[in-house]
Amino acid sequence: MNIAVDYTPAVQQVAGVGRYTRSLVQALLRTVNDDSYTLLYAGALPPSHLSTSKEGEGVVTLRRLPVPERLLTVLWHRWRLPVWADLFAPGSAVFYSPNFVLPPLRRARGVVTVHDLSFIRYPETHDSGLVTFLRSAVPRAVKAAALVLTDSEHTRQDTIELLGVPAEKTAVLLSAADPIFRPMEDPAALGALRRRRRLDQPYVLSVGTVQPRKNLTRLVAAVRLLREQTGEDVLLVHAGRRGWLYADVQQAVQENQMADSFRLIEDADDSELRQLYAGAVALAYPSLYEGFGLPCVEAMACRCPVVASNVSSLPELVGDAGLLVEPTDVEGLADALSRCLDYSELRDTLIERGTARAARFTWEHSAAKLSQLLHVAGES
Repeated sequence: MNIAVDYTPAVQQVAGVGRYTRSLVQALLRTVNDDSYTLLYAGALPPSHLSTSKEGEGVVTLRRLPVPERLLTVLWHRWRLPVWADLFAPGSAVFYSPNFVLPPLRRARGVVTVHDLSFIRYPETHDSGLVTFLRSAVPRAVKAAALVLTDSEHTRQDTIELLGVPAEKTAVLLSAADPIFRPMEDPAALGALRRRRRLDQPYVLSVGTVQPRKNLTRLVAAVRLLREQTGEDVLLVHAGRRGWLYADVQQAVQENQMADSFRLIEDADDSELRQLYAGAVALAYPSLYEGFGLPCVEAMACRCPVVASNVSSLPELVGDAGLLVEPTDVEGLADALSRCLDYSELRDTLIERGTARAARFTWEHSAAKLSQLLHVAGES
């Protein structure tokens, strides 16, 4: 089967959907079958992280779209012009979009991944322009699609409830941690990390783009309370770039007198992020809403205890391998972190359960399932 993929997120985005697209498609290309792929992308340079051997074998064709991404968005989703995307991938039976929306298609069957519906559940945590765009484009995409994929059962139920997608038209396709995220026992490397990043005390780690949905203002307050209750000089380290509406986090750091105990690391690569997981007291992930929650899987794979919210997709993701708390309960969050700070039997139990649970999530498994689902959509 000939399959077209919108590969633009992999080229244009470092994290989030960009990482998801790169990892999933690379695993898909390793799947042994007779399929061929056309990866369409908008951008100045071709994606250098793909193996050129596959291209030489005729398995994958890289094709740069003739107009910039921003103009494509206007043509496809604002003006809704019939510039059929599958014309750039002749003969494609299926067009897969990993990024919420579908372009106009002439003949190919559309498959789209909706990662979460936070723009409906928590619109106040997003830029208003993005909310307006997604509330218009995503319902059109799921209506036009032959199949709608989600990262979790919770998000699948959200698409059924909030977007009216028929249940039989939906499927869950899990995400996974990249192979670099694995246990690490290298005291010298961890010591160098601590010196380089001024991590001279125990630290709680938070990961992700700085934005309101990540609930960092309450996490700052919880770490302050943890310091007061335990007498431990605990740091809060956040690895992730400043996104949108992050001024409240800066204000929370000042109001909780955490300026000297807060570290924002915006340039950590995967290798350093692995080290950060390995050296942390725990990953704190008190999000108000998540479609999946990839940092939890990464942390568990690195033998880092997880404290996460008990809402949206996180309970099904973490299960009994972490401590789950109400995201608005600052005292409960501080208490859970305190239990991880104590190097007790509970901490060891969480680490062992987390390692086993993280092993359930692999890109190979997800790619094999995606291949099956694309065939179902293409043959329907």
